[in-house]
Amino acid sequence: VQLVESGGGLVQAGGSLRLSCAASGRTFSINGMGWFRQAPGKEREFVAAITYSGRRTSYADSVKGRFTISSDSAKNTVYLQMNSLKPEDTAVYYCAASNTWPLVVREKYTNWGQGTQVTVSS
Repeated sequence: VQLVESGGGLVQAGGSLRLSCAASGRTFSINGMGWFRQAPGKEREFVAAITYSGRRTSYADSVKGRFTISSDSAKNTVYLQMNSLKPEDTAVYYCAASNTWPLVVREKYTNWGQGTQVTVSS
């Protein structure tokens, strides 16, 4: 499975961005997909996840109510809509695919995209 992210950039605090992640290859093996982020000097952390059917989602407490994960199975694409962005959301955001559970655990993901930078200025 190959994953390609897009949509990162620079935005002011309070603004919005939408990230996209297009999957290709053996997509039939995917149980779910997730977004993680890594800020400088910090570990990569879970942000949000969605089952490949799109029926179930999970969010980190820090983004609940501000971020929304969604999927378009026809396009094999997952989105992360980020609203009310804060400077502490600044990080490289990674898309990942998993063929197992639970989707909130980073170690359960076997395929990763290259990452996209999100910078939120104050």
